Amino acid sequence: MERAVQYVRGNFFAGEDFVGLSQAQARAEAWCRNTAGMRIHGTIQARPAEVFAEHEAAVLLPLSMPYDVPVFTRVKVHRDFHVEVSRALYSAPQDYLGCHLDARADSALVKLFHHGVLVKTHPRQQPGRRVTDPADLPAEKTAYAMRDVASLAAAARRHGDAIGVYADRLLDTDLPWTKMRQVYRLLGLVRRYGPGPVDTACGRALDLDVVNVTKIASMLEKATENTPPPPAPAAAATARFARDPAEYRPRGTQLTLLPGGKEEPR
Repeated sequence: MERAVQYVRGNFFAGEDFVGLSQAQARAEAWCRNTAGMRIHGTIQARPAEVFAEHEAAVLLPLSMPYDVPVFTRVKVHRDFHVEVSRALYSAPQDYLGCHLDARADSALVKLFHHGVLVKTHPRQQPGRRVTDPADLPAEKTAYAMRDVASLAAAARRHGDAIGVYADRLLDTDLPWTKMRQVYRLLGLVRRYGPGPVDTACGRALDLDVVNVTKIASMLEKATENTPPPPAPAAAATARFARDPAEYRPRGTQLTLLPGGKEEPR
């Protein structure tokens, strides 16, 4: 390989000047096909292009899919027992709480390593999604995690009743500590916009039964938390008969059925 690099450098592009990448690629293909491929190779004493066509091309397998380029990153196991990889959350074994892990993510899997040892594998998730393995959250850690959840809910209630109820709704799940980041984000909105607007936005969202911190953030960003809700739509029964009944009457010539007609055989 190293010797081939020297040959390409000295015989192909040394001293050349290319206008752009496309021209360089076209010139490289022509050089491989007409110069490098048709020379007499010093080792095999034959033309490489002819040897390839005769002995190697027929046994090569077709390229089934492009190479799946993985993403490598260093992540930390946070207090909710999850790590973040490419804006998605993945649970990690509780033994590694607070530790840094090496993550490898391709299009199908996310693998977590600790000092080179594989400790967890998850299917790859889209940004904004999460995957949690209940086995990563053993029963002996539940009480510890629940203390953090309770203190977080209490901190939300101190900023307003609607904020407290909204935080309780967010944490109302079988694994409440997996929703702690959402409550932290809600408290971040309180610090940014103040408790009053956030409490109003939470109250509006609760009236519509919408439990989504992203919606709260959107309302605050657009300053629509005080906008009155749209009027309720008309009853469905009224909408069904909104047109004038006269429109449904038949128009034009009416057909008259005469008695004594003969029934056609079937």
